[in-house]
Amino acid sequence: MTVFLRTRMDTDLLHANYYLGALFFALIILLVDGFPELTMTIARLSVFYKQNDLCFYPAWAYAIPAAILKIPLSVLESVIWTCLTYYVIGFSPEAGRFFRQLLLLFAVHMTSISMFRFLASVCRTVVASTAAGSLSILFVFLFSGFVIPRPSMPVWLKWGFWISPLTYGEIGLSVNEFLAPRWQKTLSTNTTIGNEVLESRGLNFDGYLYWISVCALFGFTILFNIGFTLALTFLKAPGSRAIISRDKYSQIEGNSDSSDKADAEENSKTTMDSHEGAGRMVLPFEPLSLVFRDVQYSVDTPAAMKELGFTQNKLQLLSDITGALRPGVLAALMGVSGAGKTTLLDVLAGRKTSGHVEGEIKVGGYPKVQETFARVSGYCEQTDIHSPQITVEESVIFSAWLRLHPQIDSKTKYEFVKEVLETIELDGIKDTMVGMPGVSGLSTEQRKRLTIAVELVANPSIIFMDEPTTGLDARSAAIVMRAVKNVADTGRTIVCTIHQPSIDIFEAFDELILLKTGGRMIYWGPLGRNSCKMIEYFEGISGVPKIKNNYNPATWMLEVTSTSSEAETSIDFAEVYKNSALHKNNEELVKKLTFPPAGSKDLYFPTQFSQNGWGQFKTCFWKQYWSYWRSPSYNLMRSLHMIFASVVFGLLFWDKGTKLDDQQSVFSVFGAMFTAVIFCGINNSSSVLPYVTTERSVLYRERFAGMYASWAYALAQVAIEIPYLLAQALAFTVITYPMIGYYWSAHKVLWYFYSMFCTLLYFTYLGMMLVSLTPNLPVAAILQSSFYTMFNLFAGFLIPKAQIPKWWIWFYYLVPTSWTLNGMLTSQYGDVDTEITVFGDKKSVAAFIRDYFGFHHNQLPIVGVVLIAYPLVFATLFAFFIGRLNFQRR
Repeated sequence: MTVFLRTRMDTDLLHANYYLGALFFALIILLVDGFPELTMTIARLSVFYKQNDLCFYPAWAYAIPAAILKIPLSVLESVIWTCLTYYVIGFSPEAGRFFRQLLLLFAVHMTSISMFRFLASVCRTVVASTAAGSLSILFVFLFSGFVIPRPSMPVWLKWGFWISPLTYGEIGLSVNEFLAPRWQKTLSTNTTIGNEVLESRGLNFDGYLYWISVCALFGFTILFNIGFTLALTFLKAPGSRAIISRDKYSQIEGNSDSSDKADAEENSKTTMDSHEGAGRMVLPFEPLSLVFRDVQYSVDTPAAMKELGFTQNKLQLLSDITGALRPGVLAALMGVSGAGKTTLLDVLAGRKTSGHVEGEIKVGGYPKVQETFARVSGYCEQTDIHSPQITVEESVIFSAWLRLHPQIDSKTKYEFVKEVLETIELDGIKDTMVGMPGVSGLSTEQRKRLTIAVELVANPSIIFMDEPTTGLDARSAAIVMRAVKNVADTGRTIVCTIHQPSIDIFEAFDELILLKTGGRMIYWGPLGRNSCKMIEYFEGISGVPKIKNNYNPATWMLEVTSTSSEAETSIDFAEVYKNSALHKNNEELVKKLTFPPAGSKDLYFPTQFSQNGWGQFKTCFWKQYWSYWRSPSYNLMRSLHMIFASVVFGLLFWDKGTKLDDQQSVFSVFGAMFTAVIFCGINNSSSVLPYVTTERSVLYRERFAGMYASWAYALAQVAIEIPYLLAQALAFTVITYPMIGYYWSAHKVLWYFYSMFCTLLYFTYLGMMLVSLTPNLPVAAILQSSFYTMFNLFAGFLIPKAQIPKWWIWFYYLVPTSWTLNGMLTSQYGDVDTEITVFGDKKSVAAFIRDYFGFHHNQLPIVGVVLIAYPLVFATLFAFFIGRLNFQRR
């Protein structure tokens, strides 16, 4: 509102264009404000489909409340906008016109929300609905009558003017403003200023068209809601696809006898026996023990707890934890929920990003140094995070190439990859795409095994696994544990957090570390055959009930040591363990392992990462290359969007590039450039958000594992975009340049292509930068919308540079879209001396561009440098923040 300030605008033909720009900007803001309805609707669809399948309610019972509940939001948005802008900008002061503008903006916002809700119900996925939403905005924007007036539209496309909802917003607002008394001054042509403005835009309608426009907008709202209801009724939820190995498929296709036999064989496999020869590995490794003594972990007390009366400044989560993990011993880390299992695992692995860690941790008898420890350890997270668009084998190869010693030749590395895939039993599905969890690709159990393989291929001495069987059924959990046991049989040190395991899974472990609530240790020792050692220890404690026959030892152990059982029996199991003979024996073992073996050396690596900088970048680029090539939902959709938009631009502005006779014809071609820059750029920037957000989660895991430096990932992510953006810019130029009919010269064509290429670069890198700055996708999208608003408002189209208040002019020079439009318009027309009529006077095109827009042809070299500077700045900021900011809290 301070850009279109009333003290700077008069009621004449020149300033009427600025009032039109302010009205149109209001329409765009309220139209785009409905865009988040896409993701919100899709997020709720899964719940709707589930409840609808269970016959909770019909689709209309869901659709009607969804529409009604948005009415207060539309009222609030339109009231705030109108109250803040109407009199500050200086629209017609009559109260009736104020409330009519308010009503029309309310109708526009309702239509926008309904349209995006309908598109979400039809597309049903974020990627598809985002593309459809972008194309819909482009269509209603282009055909609204502002960018190109109705009289200037090709005859065969004027139907688009009447089916665009934004048209009726433009008609209603324009009629409401320019038929006001203050615009009724008569011109020399025997028409009023208001009518002249409306006629030049093809909006010369009578006042009653305002009410028709309001009714049309509410009609669109009703139609979109009907479409939303029908889509919910007849379209089903998108399905998911699971992957099975070829061997399993052959079993399914076989006859019933062979299937029964195969099932029997498979079930026999799910015992905890290892594959024959699993202990042999192509690459040798150094067995290492991990000793920890008196480990403490605390966090700063949350403010909410202090308000409840908690007086201490720190909240203790782990207390005096002492133990050891040894080669070839498969250890289970257990405890009730909140006991600190994952916390202890993260502390030992060095994965904590906050809090205070105290105590002694040694690796092979030497103090642990996290930078070197990351090179000899692996961490399998509970959430299996992988790049979705590469295969199982490529995921393992990527980890191997970055984490194995550079002196190991490629053939040996590949043999080791094959052996790891066989050990983890992934060789049957090695060419399968990883996919998105619950949507496509690998099943949960297969993803768990892939997580193990990605860590095992680094040839670590110590592997941490956070609840590898959580969320799996008994059969899948047995398959995963068989893979874990195969790894343990290679002589590695392995510890797994585990929650409520079955008898078979529990007895696959060799040792148990048990924690109680508050992070105190109550048992560390062997399990024994059929868990006899653990049972003997707890049954030897007075007051502990005996285990029942055929009862799961793990379940019994958790029950008798629970907080409620401790309260009933008045037993402090932590104190009992501290005073036990087992604890004394463990102390002796820890003391022995604290000292390094004779002849051993401390871990040392000359560099932080296994590969040099070029190797890191090359491998990251290799993965990004395949990810992009196999991402049609990202690259194909944005490419099709560019082609479709280019064709629409070409048809709508057909052969207008050199047919200039007045200021409106210049405004039309400038509008074509403005629309192309804004909408093609916004589509690219919005499309890249979900992709980079997904890959950032993978980055966090890989960076913790010490695979590469953040700059290598960022440079690969930035570089892989260039060929795709080049192709987009080329397609845009090839389609629009001859269709619109711009001047044919190599200099002008190259400038046109260069300007669009730089635009796509900086919009795409802007999206990447915002992801690196924000904790999640919704926050990035919200921040992105504020950038779009500024890029739109200060581009120089809605209000030229000369009319921007001096307190905002710095923003004009700051936003990149103003430089793009400067380069495109000036390179095309800045040297054209053809005379045109400008508000009744004769002036050359070059002079009009210089005087009205402030664009100078001799400043094109400066514009060219600035245009390439923006992508470089955004890419650099992306690389900086993706390395410095970590929104994953552990």
